[in-house]
Amino acid sequence: MVAVKEIQSFIEEGKLPEVLFWVGCAGSYDERAQRVSRAFAEILNKAKVEFAILGAEEGCTGDPAKRAGNEFLFQMQAMQNIELLNGYGIKKIVTACPHCFNTLKNEYPALGGNYDVIHHTQFINELIEQGRLAIEGGPFNGKKIKYHDSCYLGRANGVYEAPRMVIERLDADLQEMKRCRTNGLCCGAGGAQMFKEAEKGNKEVNIERAEEALQDSPDVIAVNCPFCMTMMRDGTKHFEKEDDVQVLDIAELVNQHAK
Repeated sequence: MVAVKEIQSFIEEGKLPEVLFWVGCAGSYDERAQRVSRAFAEILNKAKVEFAILGAEEGCTGDPAKRAGNEFLFQMQAMQNIELLNGYGIKKIVTACPHCFNTLKNEYPALGGNYDVIHHTQFINELIEQGRLAIEGGPFNGKKIKYHDSCYLGRANGVYEAPRMVIERLDADLQEMKRCRTNGLCCGAGGAQMFKEAEKGNKEVNIERAEEALQDSPDVIAVNCPFCMTMMRDGTKHFEKEDDVQVLDIAELVNQHAK
C-alpha cells in the first residue's frame, strides 16, 4: 500500500509538505498512468520525502482546453487551481506530466500562480544526487532502453539531461532516437490531438515515432509523459511488438531499482 497524505492533513498539523505532488488527470483516471503515479509515490516514500496531494480538490490545469483554443475555459480552470494553491500556501510542485509541468510553470504566473514547478524526472535525479535515494540492482541492468523526448519537457522547456542521467544510473544501455533532443519528434498526442481523430495523411505520427523507437530492437521504450505512454504503446501494438518491448515511464524504471 502506497503511503499518501492529502494536503489537508498537513494543514491540520500546522505545517506544509516539502513538495506537492500534482497527480494530473491522466495520473488520476487513466488506468495505465495510475501505475506511474503509484510508482512515483513509492519513490517519494523510499526517499522519505514529505509530500502531499490535493486529492479530490485537484482540478485539470486547463492544458487541453488551451491547446484546443478555448482560452476562456483554460483561465477558468487555472484560476480555480491558483486560488486553491495560494490558499494552502503551496510553494513547490512536482508532476509526472510534462503538460501539467509546462502549464503550471509557464502559464500560471500571468494569472497569479507563482510556484517552483519541477518535473518528476528532475526531482528523481535531485534525490539521487542528494543521496536521499539509492539505486541498486534491478531488472534493467544492461538492458537496451530507447528514450523518447516528450515535447513539453524537451523542446518547450529544455529539459534533456535529467531523464538521461537517471536512465544511465540504472546501468542500462541508453539508446537515442534518430530524432532526439532539440530535433525530437512528437508522439502525436500534443496540441490536444490526444482527444480527436487523426487528420488525413499517409501515416499517423505515433506510428512514425514508434517505428523509429523500435529500431535496434530495444528492450524498453522509456517515456516521461502519460500522453507519450499511450501513443507509444499504441505504436508497439501496431507493429505487434507489445510482448517484446515494454513501454515504461522513468519512474517505473527507477522504482524497481530504488532502495
